[in-house]
Order: sequence, then C-alpha cells, then structure tokens
Amino acid sequence: MLARRGEGLDKSDRDGHLPRMALAPFASDPARSRGRRYPLESGSNRGQRDDYQRDRDRIVHSIAFRRLRHKTQVFVAPDGDHFRVRLTHSLEVAQIGRTIARALGLNEDLTEALCLAHDIGHPPFGHAGEDALKAAMAGAGGFDHNANTLRVLTRLESPYIHHPGLNLSWEMLEGLAKHNGPVANAPWALAEIDADYPLDLHGQPSLEAQVAALSDDIAYDNHDIDDGIRAGLLTLDDARTEPLIAEGWARASSRWPDCSDDQLLGELIRNQIGRMVGDLLAESRSRIAAAQPRSVEDVRAQPGPLIAFSPAMAAAERDLKRFMYSRLYHHPQQLAVADQARAIVAGLTEAYLADPSALPEDWRARLPEGEPERTRHIGDFIAGMTDRYAVARYREVIGPVDMPDGE
Repeated sequence: MLARRGEGLDKSDRDGHLPRMALAPFASDPARSRGRRYPLESGSNRGQRDDYQRDRDRIVHSIAFRRLRHKTQVFVAPDGDHFRVRLTHSLEVAQIGRTIARALGLNEDLTEALCLAHDIGHPPFGHAGEDALKAAMAGAGGFDHNANTLRVLTRLESPYIHHPGLNLSWEMLEGLAKHNGPVANAPWALAEIDADYPLDLHGQPSLEAQVAALSDDIAYDNHDIDDGIRAGLLTLDDARTEPLIAEGWARASSRWPDCSDDQLLGELIRNQIGRMVGDLLAESRSRIAAAQPRSVEDVRAQPGPLIAFSPAMAAAERDLKRFMYSRLYHHPQQLAVADQARAIVAGLTEAYLADPSALPEDWRARLPEGEPERTRHIGDFIAGMTDRYAVARYREVIGPVDMPDGE
C-alpha cells in the first residue's frame, strides 16, 4: 500500500511495513534535477526509472563498484570470510542511509546511490595506500580519494558510446563532491570536474548527501568494533573501557545475562547503531524545524548542516573514533601491514614512472606525453587496483613481497 501525499512519516501498511513516503519539500526531487552533463540518448527503452534510480543502477553495474570487494576496509586482504571489505561496508552504509532518508521524507534512491558510491575512489590498501599515492604524486598535485571518486565516475569508467564516464545526475555528483561538506580548496581532480560542470562546491550538500556522510560514520564506527574483536586485535575488555561501548554492553548484558559474549556483541552493535540513528533523527528533525527549509536550495544556503548528531552524541562519537584509532587502526600489527602496503604503492608508482613499458598494453597506449598528465595517468592505474592485484603486480614488476594475496 503506497502512502498518499501528506500522510505522516509513521504510517505503516497492514503488514507493518513502512511504505514509500511522499518527498518532503526540502528533499531532492528527480523531477527537478539539474540534469546530466550529457543528454540521455533518445530512443532507448531501459525501464521506467527516474534520474536517481538510474544513478544507483549505474553505480551497481559499474566495474569500479565490483572492485570494492577486494579493497581494504580495515584489514588488508583479510584471511577470514567474515571480515568487511569496501563493498560490504558500502552496502551497510546504504542500508543505514535508506532507513534515515525514509524517516525524514528524503529521496531514498539518491541517498542509496551516494552511499554505494562514496568509497569508489579509494586506492588499494585503504588509507595506507592513499598516503603512499599522495606522496608519490606530490609533484602532480597529489591524490585525494574523494576527488578520485568523481574522477572515476566522470572520466575513467566509460561504458557508454556517446560520452565519457557514467553521466550521473548533477545532484549525485554534487553529493559525492561534498561528502564531507562544502569544499573550500578543491583538489586538482575535483577542480577539473567542477570547471567542466560546476557543482556549487561552496554551498551545503543536499540532505541526502548529509545523510550518506553520517551513515558512513555510523557504519564503520560500529562494524569496525565487530571486525577488530573477531580479528583478535581488540578485546572485549579493551572495548568496554570506551564509555559508549560500556554503556551499551551494560544494557545488553543486564537484559540477557545468560547469553554468550558473541551473542551480546551482536546485540551491542545492533543497539548502538539504532541508538546513533535515533539520536541523529531527533537532532536532525529539530534542526530542520528550526531552519524551516522549503526547498533543496534552502538547504544548500544554510550556514551549516541540518543532518547531525546531538552535541552529546557527537562528542561520544568523537571519543569512540579516538579509541578506535588508538586501539585498532594504530595497533602494531596494523601499522606493520600498513608500512608494507605503502611500500607496495610507492614502489609501483616509482617503477611505472621509470619504465612505462611495464604498464598493461591498454594503459600504455593511452599514456600522455607531458606532465603532470603522465604521472596522473599512472596514478589512475594504481588507484584502481584491488589489494590483491597490487600485490600481484608488485611481484611481477619489482619482486617478492610478504603480503597476503587475498585468494
């Protein structure tokens, strides 16, 4: 049963399912989209989809999205089937994002598309790989994974005959460009795209983009705890020293005193996600009510974000991040693997710059003559690698390396 326009957000159908809601006036409406860089080809019959549904589907069918299944989330080439990678993380972000978008009357399809695409620009080995690529490309403008997401989707992935890139909607590109908020100093990759197709970088992002950004935080804040404990790098005793976790654990263990630690951990993670989502919804509704935006343009003109945690939850979330950096992300085992990962990315960049003939034939054929385009082209090749492909190429081009191959 579909909701009629004007029904409240809490209405449900007879089966208890929350129906697809009418859009709030401040939501991104596909009927009012600013369009695409290139007009859609005429005469095609690809189903009755609106612009944002097309965006989502183009992301899901892209090669860059499929490569996320072999890119690091927390652990490099994890040797267990239950650890998260960039692909599963993106799916989890999308699930959280859709839930929040529906509750606020926002566009679920745009929110989902932004969530699914937000990590596409990451190089192999996560932040360690990014650090190495940024240093190796310093003379060519450096590297930024968020700007690279836009570069991949507008320049590098080109499955269509009539234009480069996936030709996503303006709202999709704007939301990805401002994943972390307004952009004051655009990296070179984003500046090139903005010069060709202006994305209003200085305004606030849409509420859908704001939801995607915080859904990302909620997902990795909580799921990385699960992965860290499963990997043995984080113990439950360690985790329970963090106040937000300790509070959630106390509630779960008092409610189910006879359950195992594994069962309680799952309950802790679920409840903590729910608590953060609930806090975000309450704070965001309050901010929206105070600002009274009547359109998405009103949202973009706001002095600050309207989607946010309460001050108390924001402080707790920052503390949780500090804890995770201290106890998991900067764990000695993680740092040792990160050093190896940086050496692989740096070594590959140096090797290909010194001898471009080592590039695969298709990449070699498109190698620019001048700089900085030449270095950026090699950076594009390396940034697109999965963890295991980077390890394989290093062994082929340079020599042995003691890293898991993810097979």
